[in-house]
Amino acid sequence: MRLIVRFKSKKRMNGMKVNVKKLSGHAKLPVYGSQFAAGADLYAAEPAEIAAGKTAFVHTGIAIELPAGTVGLVYARSGLACKQDLAPANKVGVIDCDYRGEVMVALHNHGSEPRRVERGDRIAQLVIAPYYTAEFSEAEALSDTVRGAGGFGSTGRN
Repeated sequence: MRLIVRFKSKKRMNGMKVNVKKLSGHAKLPVYGSQFAAGADLYAAEPAEIAAGKTAFVHTGIAIELPAGTVGLVYARSGLACKQDLAPANKVGVIDCDYRGEVMVALHNHGSEPRRVERGDRIAQLVIAPYYTAEFSEAEALSDTVRGAGGFGSTGRN
């Protein structure tokens, strides 16, 4: 069985408004690369040299005002990570909705050669997602499950 979904409009289905402040004359607003892209490209506002095996903080020159109840998740751009060995050092960056400082991307060079990021290069992608906050309560015991305390690899090798 194949499910086909068609939309009557080419507009993004969930376009929330996010205020972006340019902190640099070289800053670029985030841009979605295609109609249904989940992540918006983030751009380097300044050039950066990243030595092999090292991490550099790359300026985007922007600050954002995320809506309450959302978080900005900064992910690698697949082409940059796979073809140039550059990916966020922390794997996924987290931008809290109350943060108003410059969005920076800590790019790590996983390769054996130095890499250079130029002004205007796409360096990461920003996904905006809702989140839950929890009230943590200490408990003497937790409910039983089939998995139980089985950790890494406990559900199989593949």
